[in-house]
Amino acid sequence: MARRDLPPLNALRAFEAFGRHGRMTLAADELCVTHGAVSRQIRALEEFLGVPLTEGPRSRLRMTEAGLKLAQALSPAFDQIEAAVPRPTEAGPKPLVVSCLPTFAMKWLIPRLPGFLAAHPDIPVRVAESNGPFDFKADGVDLAIRMRRAGEPDFPDSDAHPFLRHFHGPVMAPEVAAAGPATFERICALPRLLTRTYAQGWSEWVQDWGAQRLPPAASEQEFDHYFYMLEAAAAGLGVAVGPWAFVQRDLASGRLVAPLGFAASETRIMALTPRGAAAPAAVLFRDWLLAEGASTPLPPEAACDSRAGR
Repeated sequence: MARRDLPPLNALRAFEAFGRHGRMTLAADELCVTHGAVSRQIRALEEFLGVPLTEGPRSRLRMTEAGLKLAQALSPAFDQIEAAVPRPTEAGPKPLVVSCLPTFAMKWLIPRLPGFLAAHPDIPVRVAESNGPFDFKADGVDLAIRMRRAGEPDFPDSDAHPFLRHFHGPVMAPEVAAAGPATFERICALPRLLTRTYAQGWSEWVQDWGAQRLPPAASEQEFDHYFYMLEAAAAGLGVAVGPWAFVQRDLASGRLVAPLGFAASETRIMALTPRGAAAPAAVLFRDWLLAEGASTPLPPEAACDSRAGR
């Protein structure tokens, strides 16, 4: 059997974590190492490959196109390894299993999760990232977080509790936005970034924006997950429609800008529990989600609309 010619696995693991989170500090927190250790691993990986994987200033570091391609391949590979690893029978309290959209988990849920754990230290939480269908019993899920647009079918066998309004709008790197006027026509004509997990994002945004149709783009590029699409936008590869809940932190840091603001959507982010049979811990988590959703700031334009009664 031929010898595998692979880069150092620790370096690959550090780069994959950075690719998912988009920030060195968050990758370091996940791996329980320092920011500098993640940076050194990624530099070592670049030297091994002879290809730059990141670019930009340290405060707004982003992946190159080669980096995005590698990161997209690494995440499913590590997912398969994680799923195949045998685990001993867990001692202590049974964890509350929360099935959650991957990018929502990274960008909104996990940064807030320490608050729930501090209030309920006796309830361990395991976040299972998933975009697809689920079965509460077969998959061992206690609570699921999914998006539902008005008019779409209800989730079967679930009690649904909307906890977060959905706002979305085009986001891009600051230099892309600064290269021309912030008009609907120009932004729609830019290279368009899509995600396979929510292919209808652009068409829904155009409808919520109030336009009659979606103008053609210079080109289109599809990514496997929201977080890679948003990283591609931060890398200057084009414009993506991003939910406010997913991009709020990147907007605050200046990695992304939203020249057209955010349109209110008919979509809501829901907490789903087994119909009439939610576990007590799931009820506590659901109520915590409702409180966190109510306290999440609205986009500036939406806040103005809300105050005006629109």
